[in-house]
Amino acid sequence: MTNSALGSAPGPDLTPEMCHGSAGEHELQRELGTEERAAQFYQRQVRPYLTQQMREFVARQTMVFLATADGHGACDASFRAGPPGFVQVLDAHTLAYPEYRGNGVMASAGNIAENPHLGLLFVDFTGDRIGLHINGTAQLRPDAALRTAYPELPLETAPGRKAEFWIRLSVDEAYIHCSKHIPHLQPVTPGTRMRRERPKDPDYFTGAPVPQPAPVDLTPFEPAPAPVEPQAPQTPPTPSWGRRPAEAARHSWRRVRRREV
Repeated sequence: MTNSALGSAPGPDLTPEMCHGSAGEHELQRELGTEERAAQFYQRQVRPYLTQQMREFVARQTMVFLATADGHGACDASFRAGPPGFVQVLDAHTLAYPEYRGNGVMASAGNIAENPHLGLLFVDFTGDRIGLHINGTAQLRPDAALRTAYPELPLETAPGRKAEFWIRLSVDEAYIHCSKHIPHLQPVTPGTRMRRERPKDPDYFTGAPVPQPAPVDLTPFEPAPAPVEPQAPQTPPTPSWGRRPAEAARHSWRRVRRREV
């Protein structure tokens, strides 16, 4: 008897017919009632080799995600990219991809040296929006040795780059990753300028300061006061004693008339 994956009652031992997937996934299928759906998926989608359609799909891809684990089961996920065909389909049961000079850490290859289990995920984001899982056992192979076994290998799988060694994968199973949640991406011309400044790759996640634009003065704008135009000097009124006699007489007569009224 096996322990329940979700902590409920123990389930029955796995049968020889359960050839696909892990003991853990079959246990969860029993507990969650998905055994029938899972069996249909295994029957319709999972293959122990690469079909013709799978081989053609891999040959078109320019990127792949890979999963490895060391001898203790500690996992690592990584990414590889290159021109179409950089992952070579050698036959229906074998493929290989080159390892180029990088940062020298060799995390994925080091894990494979301890634990040969390798999982690949190809995703077509720009065309058919579909994915392909390929799982199997891997070996590290020198460039010369792999070329001796497969003389049809191209001399360069990427312009100007030569493989230091290869990862050769023997396929155990291959199956679809459905398009439901795969985003549709638009490729851009190589060398397209990024929308903002950023640190260089070695400094991106290590706290290097991001170049900042010049500070912007956010003080509210207040227009300058309008210039005051000089006023022309005003001529003071002429007093009555300074007026001409006739004009003074008219003003006197008006005052008299107002009093009479």
